[in-house]
Amino acid sequence: MMSTIAFVLLIISAVIQVVFVLMKNEGKDKFSHFIILAAALLLFAVTITRSVQIRFVAVTNTFESLVFFAGVISLVLFLYKIQKKIRLSHAIVFGGLIIAIAMLAIASSPIAPKDIQPPVPALQSYWLVLHVTCAFIGESFFVLSFISSIIFLATKDEEKRKNNDRISYRAVAIGYPIFTVGALVFGAIWAKYAWGRYWSWDPKETWALITWLVYTLFLHSRFIKKMRGKGSAILSIIGFVFTVFTFFGVNFLLAGLHSYA
Repeated sequence: MMSTIAFVLLIISAVIQVVFVLMKNEGKDKFSHFIILAAALLLFAVTITRSVQIRFVAVTNTFESLVFFAGVISLVLFLYKIQKKIRLSHAIVFGGLIIAIAMLAIASSPIAPKDIQPPVPALQSYWLVLHVTCAFIGESFFVLSFISSIIFLATKDEEKRKNNDRISYRAVAIGYPIFTVGALVFGAIWAKYAWGRYWSWDPKETWALITWLVYTLFLHSRFIKKMRGKGSAILSIIGFVFTVFTFFGVNFLLAGLHSYA
């Protein structure tokens, strides 16, 4: 029920973003970000409730991961809206909300069983919890960079392009170290705990590494004038596409050690 209410709240907020964009007066919106915050809190409440029921942190299956991911995306959008240094347009918020809504829609589908049960022994490790939560927190900032990059490529207004470029870069600059620690460092430690080795070239490990390399190149591109702007935006988009494939594509298309998760 809480995830359903959160889903509805995110849709309402997305509609509000569209309305204010059409009105061309974004400054009058003083409340939609609080709706996003309410949705985020409800999604975290789902995680906490399930965690109490299974006596472990509920981020070990597809449904729980998607709920947590949507909650973090919503929280990141709220925090960006209330800060004053960088203006986050309604178009960016709308794009982020669409991704969060899509995650919840997938979570409610048959491919994400909602059974409340303890994870298998290999998943009962707090290294796994750190691995999953940090990876998703980092990826939530990648969502912001992805949307900003799309808008950067779609607009010709120079001031808006600069603002979107700045948002994209800073979002990756924040998300990259968190993703690095979560996906690679904590992931390797958990792999040693679960399978006896730090790295096994499992499909998800491989694609996580590829994703990390793309974002590494993105950050490196900021120091190369010819790759700034359009080049950086394209790398950001490719990085997020790889992020999505690492989660969904590997889970459902490629067999590996992560298949049971």
